[in-house]
Amino acid sequence: MIILHHLENSRSQRVLWLLEALKVEYKVEIYKRDPKTNLAPKSLLKINPMGKSPVIQDEDITLPESGAIFEYLLNKYDRENKLHPKPEDKNYKDYLFWLHFAEGSLMWPLVIRLLHSKVIEKVPFFIRPIAKGIFNGIEGAYLAHTIKNSFDYIEAVLGRNKYFLGESLSAVDILMSFPLEASCSGRASMESYPNIINFVKNIKENTDYKKAIEVGGPYVY
Repeated sequence: MIILHHLENSRSQRVLWLLEALKVEYKVEIYKRDPKTNLAPKSLLKINPMGKSPVIQDEDITLPESGAIFEYLLNKYDRENKLHPKPEDKNYKDYLFWLHFAEGSLMWPLVIRLLHSKVIEKVPFFIRPIAKGIFNGIEGAYLAHTIKNSFDYIEAVLGRNKYFLGESLSAVDILMSFPLEASCSGRASMESYPNIINFVKNIKENTDYKKAIEVGGPYVY
């Protein structure tokens, strides 16, 4: 049986959704964040030396990293290729692109922007203007246009298709859900991206998505 080590309010919610979509037997070990630091508990270190979630255990295999977990689960359990295309399919390259884009290109600038806001909240008030000036410089020089370019591209793709690979939900929609949900929850200004907003509304109506929320608990970005 697959065991998912699931940290509340984290990207491991997507693995829960994938497990539900794959209809495999699994169980969940839920970890609570430290109420002061908001970090994962040290007990996760026993499973993953980096203390990060998600992590799955499947027989004698222990595997962290969202993208790696998705590839492993899909290759082993999606035998009928309902959630990911075969290598010979025409949209396989797009599947590979979005599978790695979600964490490799989209997530990290959003995380940096979030960390900047958290740091500014915690620095002493008398140096806060200096911190804001530094972070505003980074935002203007790099983050803003990097994030905008990504959102513009995603918006165009979702203007042509209901989902990232066409008219049917696939694993990359599940993987892309977290950064887009986070952005639509107030982390970014999304008024110019109606297709992304509609995508987020659509996935929240998915039966397996709802079941994953029920199992893992509601999460706050």
